[in-house]
Amino acid sequence: MFTTINRKPEIDYDDTTGVVLEDIKGDVELRDVSFSYPSRPEQLIFDGFSMHVSSGTTMAIVGESGSGKTTVINLVERFYDPQAGEVLIDGMNIKSFKLEWMRGKIGLVNQEPVLFMTSIKENIAYGKEDATLEEIKKAAELANAARFIENLPNGYDTAVGQRGAQLSGGQKQRIAVARAILKNPKILLLDEATSALDLESERVVQEALSNIMVGRTTIVVAHRLSTVRNAHCISVVSGGKIVEQG
Repeated sequence: MFTTINRKPEIDYDDTTGVVLEDIKGDVELRDVSFSYPSRPEQLIFDGFSMHVSSGTTMAIVGESGSGKTTVINLVERFYDPQAGEVLIDGMNIKSFKLEWMRGKIGLVNQEPVLFMTSIKENIAYGKEDATLEEIKKAAELANAARFIENLPNGYDTAVGQRGAQLSGGQKQRIAVARAILKNPKILLLDEATSALDLESERVVQEALSNIMVGRTTIVVAHRLSTVRNAHCISVVSGGKIVEQG
């Protein structure tokens, strides 16, 4: 137990060193990246993988399960570091940035949103600690969530229950979108953000995502055609390489 407590992680969120810029454009590049997960070091996910997403554009990543789509998102968020090659934002290696600051510029919406056992307001506010109620309401509006929240008996003070058990899948996902958008990120990462939803919920959430993707660098991992149809560029990943792009 003490070994675990005393372990110094290689990627340390509390590390206060590192570069802090005034702002970023949001240009994202993976250059000659080789990567395997620590739990399966012998299985290379990427071997010389390269991808470039220009600032303000949307890149969709499609491909079969296990091809490395979500790995792109894990590397851009710096949940892992590649064994070789570089992940760059605005031409700078992300290892040189202060981690907390860098993640503050990135919004992430996962397939399974994590909601905490507290109010809707506080769940959205996790995106930005000093957010005002006005900002929270604006984020909820952009996420197509304001109407259903205001119709709840306690509005923004409604408790969501354990893991958001009081809400439907579409409602949970819209709260996750509101949380991501609250910090006004320059880079938006969407990992199968609508794949667990029924068609009607997907339409509402997709509409919300389309509203917030404008002018941001967006990387979308998806299986559904409806999610990737309006992307500026679609990359097909297979066996850890981009096999087609257009």
